[in-house]
Amino acid sequence: MPGGRYRPLTDADVQKIHHAALEALETIGLADAPPSGVEILTKAGAVQGDDGRIRFSPALVEDSLALACKSFTLHGRDPRHDLELGGARVHYGTAGAAVNMVDVDGRNYRHSTVQDLHDAARIVQQLDNVHFLQRPMVCRDIEDNREMDLNSIYACCAGTTKHIGMSFSEPDFALSGLELLHMIAGGEDAWRARPFMSNTNCFVVPPLKFATEACQVMENCIRGGMPVLLLSAGMAGATAPSTVAGAITQAVAECLAGVVYVNAVKPGHPAIFGTWPFGLDLRTGAMCVGSGEQALLSSGCAQMHQFYGIPGGAAGGACDSKLPDMQAGWEQMCSNVMTGLAGLNMVYEAAGMHASLLGFCHESLILSDDLIGQAMRCVRGIEVDDETLALDQMREVCLGGPGHYLGTGQTMARMERDHVYPSLGNRMSPKEWDEMGKPDLIANAIAKKEAILSQPSPVAFEPSVDQDIRARFNIHLPR
Repeated sequence: MPGGRYRPLTDADVQKIHHAALEALETIGLADAPPSGVEILTKAGAVQGDDGRIRFSPALVEDSLALACKSFTLHGRDPRHDLELGGARVHYGTAGAAVNMVDVDGRNYRHSTVQDLHDAARIVQQLDNVHFLQRPMVCRDIEDNREMDLNSIYACCAGTTKHIGMSFSEPDFALSGLELLHMIAGGEDAWRARPFMSNTNCFVVPPLKFATEACQVMENCIRGGMPVLLLSAGMAGATAPSTVAGAITQAVAECLAGVVYVNAVKPGHPAIFGTWPFGLDLRTGAMCVGSGEQALLSSGCAQMHQFYGIPGGAAGGACDSKLPDMQAGWEQMCSNVMTGLAGLNMVYEAAGMHASLLGFCHESLILSDDLIGQAMRCVRGIEVDDETLALDQMREVCLGGPGHYLGTGQTMARMERDHVYPSLGNRMSPKEWDEMGKPDLIANAIAKKEAILSQPSPVAFEPSVDQDIRARFNIHLPR
């Protein structure tokens, strides 16, 4: 579904941000590249100064943009869930590294587990409007980081056949992860033909520093045929300039450095331009991902992705509210709608994320399916043609007709096309609501969660594949 109708930046604004980002790369550069990165980037034409910083000429950046992959498919294990990235096509999904789960019954928080991650994957599989699953939480019940990374892959893939996203704690863990993915895919050739997982890679530590180990992870993933999300997550007012334009400019500069890096390793490798500047409440220093400023940050980034003509992603749909309440609703809808209208290819954090990325909620994930459905209707916009102008209907209804449009052939024919109907949202009259026992939104979400999780995962691995995986890796989820 294409967006792009909403443009918070003028064409002149976009040019100013672009040229400022180029100037930052040429005059400030990035520090802390790993030795392998220094070799890769300097061979491509970047220059390492006496201060150790890597600087990039505008010509090098432009040459790398020319090599960059302009559109590609993020595969699901099931081809029905393939996502075509490019232009202003919009997709919504989860993301993050929440360390807690929201317990809506007890109104409290607890540590997230591998079972919680698996359950989230199983829920996402059943939600039509949540298009991909980037790991939304960490498995705090697994202390060994290598086992946590591998079990995260297992938990997600055993729960959904949609595209998944994952990070790796250390470079060697990426190699083990690729081995696991080959087993799930049915061999390395099958994996390389349809890589159903992308690497979420925080290759920079804002402001303007490379993340040494993450860069090495990225190199391994590129060589292993895995798409990468080049993630720059500065916080406006702390690790990025406090102004919306400044935070976007720094994120663009950092991700342009990533474009040079990726295409120096492998020209044309699939990479998502992951400008993720976050809002900050300057009164307290707390993140404010549910703010209007956040919606503007991510929407402006969407315009920059389209300016460069390469697939991009940013944060949208997360909230600062601790529970799925009215605050969560307005915060989640604001940035989901605005980023979608701006044509953001990948709207990350779009479902289930609370407490400024510290808590994930299964019930909120389910409710977000309705919310994103309404956001997508806004993205689709208004169709104006002879049929939708409906002059023929007006004549038929008003000149000797029934005087209303209820039940007419045209109304019935277009009711599914023109309207989005919530699955849990309540549109009853107060009288009907009372007669039906006053159904509660959260209670209905809990009931839907329990119904989904009461059944075995429909996409679980074949027993022989599962047995081989468990013989090779220490899988923490019970059979």
